[in-house]
Amino acid sequence: MQIRYVVSTMVFWGREHPLSFEQECQLLKSLGFGIELLPNIKNQYECRYERRNWDRLYEATRDMLVSMRSRSDKPSFDQWTEQIECARMLGANIITDLSALRIPENERVNGCDFAAGVVRVAQDNNVKICIETGRLPVIRQLGERFDSIGYCLDIGYANLDTEFSFREYVDQLVDRVVHLHLTDNYGRIDDHVVPGIKGGINRLDWDYLLNALDKTGNEVIGSLEMCPCVPTVMIRQATEFLFDELKWPNRPQSQIVDTIVGKKSRVTEDQPIHH
Repeated sequence: MQIRYVVSTMVFWGREHPLSFEQECQLLKSLGFGIELLPNIKNQYECRYERRNWDRLYEATRDMLVSMRSRSDKPSFDQWTEQIECARMLGANIITDLSALRIPENERVNGCDFAAGVVRVAQDNNVKICIETGRLPVIRQLGERFDSIGYCLDIGYANLDTEFSFREYVDQLVDRVVHLHLTDNYGRIDDHVVPGIKGGINRLDWDYLLNALDKTGNEVIGSLEMCPCVPTVMIRQATEFLFDELKWPNRPQSQIVDTIVGKKSRVTEDQPIHH
């Protein structure tokens, strides 16, 4: 098993701060992390994945591991195609939920023509779609319907479900988990606090998750999804818990980042960039 780590741009939502998007990326890069992009800045509606923003996204995240959280505004098929093409350019997975694929949570996965079209476009662009949250049986059905879909196991959501236990989520999804949302809560609301809080997810459940992942041999991206403290404080606290206490593998290494971004391209020759 290999886990690589990113930080969700949710960490920059908690309070006003002076960093530009480029500076956010430089900060995470200096700490050894990649980035999980959310489609919007907090309280704003413009989607980052629209084509006019591609140049800025590409330049700011150059040489970083990137994941993308899909649009949550009931994206049309054309908007899905646009964000898939953006993900291809950035070499990113897309994490999404049932509603963005127009699949009801409380029904069996029967008619899913819209989702099938999205999955087909993602396959054509070599982009992995990862399903997170929603009723566990429905997520499993969707995975059985589409072989190319992976799972994003949202740790905080699994801790809140009153129907299925945390370990049932792990047992039923782990074979196809390619993404993790690493967060914590007190079992009442999904408030995305720093992993390792007292009274949060049981330490034995964290160990159970890591042991289950280790048996799969999967390559996994672990995303620190946290708010609303100072970003550097949250990242330090989560890092100490995951790597010093729990002994998770592949700890990100801090590095000195040049002020001038290098020119190395993330896209291979058979994957040209279209602006």
